[in-house]
Amino acid sequence: MFLDELTPVVQEIIGHPAAFFGGFVSGVLRLNLADDPVKTWLEQQGGVSATTTPKNTHHQNGGGPQTISIE
Repeated sequence: MFLDELTPVVQEIIGHPAAFFGGFVSGVLRLNLADDPVKTWLEQQGGVSATTTPKNTHHQNGGGPQTISIE
């Protein structure tokens, strides 16, 4: 039961340990992959740019808090 839910995570750890723990450590340390020290190191290692452009999902409906009324 509980072990069945952990099986995919364990398979990823075994299959790609450096990538898994690298992502885990960067998440724990809250490193932004687009910041300069990490970005230049990543580009030197694999030549892959970590910069992505965020998609603007807010349309013309204000994007801020909205009020609702409950009867």
